[in-house]
Amino acid sequence: MKEACSKSPASRLLHSNQAEAILGVSNPSQMKTLLFPLLAASAFLARPAHGQTQFEVLVVAVPEKWHRDCIPVAKESFQQMARHHQFGLTWAADAAVLDGDLKKFAAIVFLNTPSEALNEEQRNHFQDYIHAGGGFVGVHMGIATKREWPWYEQLVGRSFRIHPYVQTAVLQVIDRNFPATMPLPDRWIWTDEWYEFDAPLAPDLHVVLTVDESTYDPTKIWAGQHAEGMGAFHPIAWYHAFEGGRSFVTALGHMPELYRDKTFLDHLYGGIYWAATGRGIAAAK
Repeated sequence: MKEACSKSPASRLLHSNQAEAILGVSNPSQMKTLLFPLLAASAFLARPAHGQTQFEVLVVAVPEKWHRDCIPVAKESFQQMARHHQFGLTWAADAAVLDGDLKKFAAIVFLNTPSEALNEEQRNHFQDYIHAGGGFVGVHMGIATKREWPWYEQLVGRSFRIHPYVQTAVLQVIDRNFPATMPLPDRWIWTDEWYEFDAPLAPDLHVVLTVDESTYDPTKIWAGQHAEGMGAFHPIAWYHAFEGGRSFVTALGHMPELYRDKTFLDHLYGGIYWAATGRGIAAAK
């Protein structure tokens, strides 16, 4: 397994002594003010042809130990998704992007980015964004919290517990009226890392996708660890309104190859579309 990146893009761009020489400042606060535009400029921006965008999406994909190999594959697929669905995409590999103006983004995606990647100021800024009506999409490790930010756990809706080995299992759509499940078959064979969660932290979680535990072994785990599954009802994706904003999460997305799968990408886009607009939920029949 490759080691996680220990330096942010800003530090890779300019070491402190280089920054002093180039920018002519040594005061840390002044340096941060001057460096932030450079960091923001390093974020990838994708725009559909003819400049027609229906909304703007920020994807925060901070490289970390377990999922860094997903990033180049997911980035390419999200670029294609943005062109296909005519939305503006900003892709950032550093949580420092959350120091900037977030008002223009209809949705922010944490793609395998754990909450501990954010410092206190970025957390407050992100909370303000949600309270102002912003949309959130948490993908896989983006919802595997370490229980050190209670507000974020409530935004996600459940606390991560553990997961067994990667295995093939069968997913079940239990609510086809939500955009993230409209493209999926009723029963969908899928290989992934099956997260387990504790009881819901919000009363209004709408679960749209579950995994059938009879189709894999929930106890198959590393020596010295214990997993037992969640039983007959094992949620994998859900959504809810939260403190003025919208939150959609999916536990899928562990391996790089998954981000080349059209059905999975349609699942992600359905969640992004709802988080960004609040639209698309069909009336129950």
